[in-house]
Amino acid sequence: MLAESLVAALLAIAPVSARPEPDLWRRAVSAADVRTCALTDEAPHVKAPKTNAWAPISPQDVKDVWKFVHAPERALNLTDPANATLTDNYVFLVDTLYLNKTQVLGYIDGDAAQPPKYARVVIFEGGKEDPVSQEYMVGPLPVGSETTIAPYDYPFNGGLGGKIPYDGRYMDGKRTAGYQPLLKQAMTDVADITKALFNGTYYGGSDPRTDIVAANTGPHSLDGSQSWITIMFRYPGAASYVTPIDFYIILDITGTDITKYTLRGYVTNTKFFKTADDLRKAFEAGEITNEFPQTRDQEWALLKAVPEMGVRDLDDRIAPQSIEIGGKRYKLDRENQYVEFMGWSFYMSFTRILGLMFYDIKFKGERIIYELSLQEAAAQYAGNQPKAANTVYHDTYFSIGSTSATLIEGFDCPFGATMLNVTYPANDVTDVHPQGICLFESDSGYPVARHRYGSGGNPNGFSNIAAVKSSALHARTIATIGNYDYLFDYAFHVDGSIEIEVRASGYLQSSPYYKDQTNFGARVGLGTQGSFHDHILSWKADFDIISSKNSLQRTDLIVVNQTQEWFPELGEFEQMELKAYNMEKEQQFNWAQNGQSMYCVVNDEEKNAWGVSRGYRLVPGRSNVHLSTHNSPFSKHSSHILKSHLAVTKHHDNEPYGNSWQNVNLPLKPQQDFSKLFNDESVDGEDIVVWFNLGMHHYTRSEDIPVTLYSEAVSSIVFAPQNFHDRAQEGDLQNRRWITSNATTGEITYEDQGLQLPTCKVALEEPSTKILPWLKI
Repeated sequence: MLAESLVAALLAIAPVSARPEPDLWRRAVSAADVRTCALTDEAPHVKAPKTNAWAPISPQDVKDVWKFVHAPERALNLTDPANATLTDNYVFLVDTLYLNKTQVLGYIDGDAAQPPKYARVVIFEGGKEDPVSQEYMVGPLPVGSETTIAPYDYPFNGGLGGKIPYDGRYMDGKRTAGYQPLLKQAMTDVADITKALFNGTYYGGSDPRTDIVAANTGPHSLDGSQSWITIMFRYPGAASYVTPIDFYIILDITGTDITKYTLRGYVTNTKFFKTADDLRKAFEAGEITNEFPQTRDQEWALLKAVPEMGVRDLDDRIAPQSIEIGGKRYKLDRENQYVEFMGWSFYMSFTRILGLMFYDIKFKGERIIYELSLQEAAAQYAGNQPKAANTVYHDTYFSIGSTSATLIEGFDCPFGATMLNVTYPANDVTDVHPQGICLFESDSGYPVARHRYGSGGNPNGFSNIAAVKSSALHARTIATIGNYDYLFDYAFHVDGSIEIEVRASGYLQSSPYYKDQTNFGARVGLGTQGSFHDHILSWKADFDIISSKNSLQRTDLIVVNQTQEWFPELGEFEQMELKAYNMEKEQQFNWAQNGQSMYCVVNDEEKNAWGVSRGYRLVPGRSNVHLSTHNSPFSKHSSHILKSHLAVTKHHDNEPYGNSWQNVNLPLKPQQDFSKLFNDESVDGEDIVVWFNLGMHHYTRSEDIPVTLYSEAVSSIVFAPQNFHDRAQEGDLQNRRWITSNATTGEITYEDQGLQLPTCKVALEEPSTKILPWLKI
């Protein structure tokens, strides 16, 4: 029986392709009723206690809002975006409007009615005498007799509310089309030079003679009073991000009158030429060269198997898998995007601009966090040429949610994970990206707790040994924003802690190689240099530890001098002690050197059994960094949220965002200035919000080819109970072993809490057969 049990246990973890030999397989089947593990079963259904107040607006709402704003009686003079030009008014995007917390609490905690939903509508008003981008709020929804449209001004503190000057607005297709004639002419004027230097020419995007790709960087303005476009060129292909050429062009494109657009100049060999004639003179004089030619071959940069590298020994076997072998232990209300798991409960929401968000996060029925949401994903580059030196990206500008899409089961997420759709408004329809979010429980790879006691004289080296299984429920999504693939993972651990982790993969936005600019990054290809850059991602955590009256407690580990009566001969010597106090005012701050400060969100009105304030600790994980530059003109005021590890503010309904998706083109006069959230208000015993940054200083390397590796580009933080309970929360977990060894005979006995080990076979399905097409509804 022991051998048969062993076979059954092996079958429980072996894929179909790795089953034992047929005779051994037959003996195992005859010994036990071997069934297929329930990996693909649906998560058990649970009914959410309340309808999800934060859920995105419905596809029907999107259609109705579109019709509402385009109705003649709105007097907005809107043109269909498909037919619009720079000097027209047209809708740029529709999204779900953020709900005010004070409106929601009465609903989720009491008997108040569910707050009505509103749509967030951004209209580019190029037809006005003073053209602007203006945000509006439309509601209440569904559209009816009480529905109105009004400027969405109150969340923004930059001075113009939801209004952005035309020259600071998004560089959409209309603006791109506006400067194309000038770009085409400027590049045609030097086509023989680019042909000679780079074996490439640009005559316009649709011209068949064009064989290099034009790509622009940001920002495009400093304060919205002027606008330029910096264009770099690459060889086309799937890996074009790593085949740049050393040629740039800068155009002044201020205003809506394209006849007034002008050439600022060309840059190559780190030299600036104001005109085509200046460039030509230098070229004919032999002053500009292409010392390190770029390759058009991109096979070296594709994320495919490389036969020339051979095959590693035993890699023909399927890699270890984390699978829910006993069935799903989390419950899901798909309609309300509500989840329960091992004492945890939370709602999920999703917006086009910010992506995945979490609300009303509770552990064992007590609220920990009201809102957990990404606020920004930014990158700032380093270099001495127009692309790297001037580039700052805020990825909310590109609508992070709209870039979240297909996850590969078994690779991006474990086999058997629950796949959820990503939906967001796209003009008058709703885009659906199937399999854009996954939920799964995974083994943590270590026990949550364990101890071995007693070794002397016992035949087995212990009297008792105990271990408790550790696992976590993960909610994961991957946003592919241009060249980068950001993996966002939220883990709800069985011990009551929450871990937020971000990883970065995808292509480098590389530079041409310059042998005198290795201080900006390593050479990674024939003509390619990896540009050093910062990745900084900002989150908002609106803690409500049991109630909204919270404080941020700082505990400093300090060194003091001490004497002891029982060791008088030691005299005075150093000793560690703790000094705890609540932070009084709103502020930005950093993790303490050597980790010698602990930060906890506490509720001083709620004590545990030992009289200690209940709270949650902020635990730094891997690569907790902030933006390196503080006074760059390209990020000076638009990126204040990125410039510290942490911040704490008092909650206000008119401060829902730490940043604006339109900030990136307004570095000197942002729409939302994070620094203005700090106005000396008390955060002691108040409704407080913690803002935190994750990220990495990307020291580029040859191992970033073909793409950056998730294993190295990772950052995390943990929110862990700190005196929130009276003891560790492992005592009610059944996945554990208490093993004792008889001191005389060595006989082993154990307690298994009645939890039987599964004996089932694993049948994995090829994930590519499950991929579903994108939809519009």
